[in-house]
Amino acid sequence: MLYWLFDQLAEYFNALNVFRYLTFRGICSVITALLLALMLGPKMIRKLTDRQIGQTVRTDGPQSHLQKSGTPTMGGALIILALVLSTLLWADLTNHYVWIVVFVTIGFGLIGWYDDYLKIKHKNPRGIGSRNKFLGQSLIAVIAGLWLYATAEGPAETQFILPIFKDATFQLGFVAYLVLSYLVIVGSSNAVNLTDGLDGLAIMPTVLVAGGLAVFCYLTGNVIFSDYLGIPYIAGAGEMIIFCAAIVGSGLGFLWFNTYPAQVFMGDVGALSLGAALGVVAVIARQEIALFIMGGLFVVETLSVIIQVASYKLIGKRIFRMAPLHHHFELKGWPEPRVIVRFWIISLMLVLVGLATLKLR
Repeated sequence: MLYWLFDQLAEYFNALNVFRYLTFRGICSVITALLLALMLGPKMIRKLTDRQIGQTVRTDGPQSHLQKSGTPTMGGALIILALVLSTLLWADLTNHYVWIVVFVTIGFGLIGWYDDYLKIKHKNPRGIGSRNKFLGQSLIAVIAGLWLYATAEGPAETQFILPIFKDATFQLGFVAYLVLSYLVIVGSSNAVNLTDGLDGLAIMPTVLVAGGLAVFCYLTGNVIFSDYLGIPYIAGAGEMIIFCAAIVGSGLGFLWFNTYPAQVFMGDVGALSLGAALGVVAVIARQEIALFIMGGLFVVETLSVIIQVASYKLIGKRIFRMAPLHHHFELKGWPEPRVIVRFWIISLMLVLVGLATLKLR
């Protein structure tokens, strides 16, 4: 909206040409989303508290978490609101990628919202149940995959890229593209959701990965840089900088209230939508492997759950004291802030490794 306005006014005021630059609008998007989250956060927390929309804590989890029962949840709605508004204000709304990422974010957010609502209403951590949640996620992910494939204008938009190897690109057919897109979007959504178990644990890695993806999108959407780095050029992918920047801004604004000890939790409404948002951006930029590397913390947390369940069913023993992995370290005696900060550091290192693959070709 604002981008369109300033673009029109730039014909008469040369100084407004600065708003045509992706990097400048990305900065505006970060600041706008951050300010929106900071301004709306206190009011939303008060409303959640007044309506007794509090977290239902698992009784089989760490005992230290029982004191968190009743802390306002569903704060992820604040992230989505700031994220979407900032994107619509600063992005080029004629770019179809913008509408796809907004659709996926809101769609997964609605699933998470309904899940959180049922948890609060029935005081049951199960919510809508894993099967129903999975079906809803699958529907939205398939629609997004079909949308992206149908609007692809060149072979670069449907290729699979292997980092490090300069010419290792493989053209995907319809089925392969749809399956890969589905797995990335749904997998990323659930991985972030599993990681969201401690105050601020999931949101900061999400911010870091979004920042890394913004770099990939900028380079992918630039003819000169993409050619220099040996990555496919995808017209319009650069506009995802605005969306990724909005994730960074809204995420940091939410962290202001979510940092230990948390005043509010994001709930499934936030975790599911943010994970799916990262996944769909990676699909657009054709950087699924880069997402796997940069989001390695989310991957490890998910694998810890899979390993724990498989081990118990196969041999009757648990590998970890508790899954996901962050609970394992809590039960080993690590204070919650120590687990959080150390996981943040690991996430930062993984994002840097992912970015380094751009030059290792």
